[in-house]
Amino acid sequence: MSLGSHLQELRKKHQNLSEAVEEAQRHPGSNDLAIAEMKKQKLRLKEEISRLTEA
Repeated sequence: MSLGSHLQELRKKHQNLSEAVEEAQRHPGSNDLAIAEMKKQKLRLKEEISRLTEA
């Protein structure tokens, strides 16, 4: 897998998580722990994307 396609896949996963977090936050009674975990995953992906683009 090339670096470009790997970055594209990471960005896609980040976008999907963003949408999932937004959707979960719109519904009262959503699992706050699950939302927090999705946000942590988003942050890890963002950090990985930043690390790879700066290399």
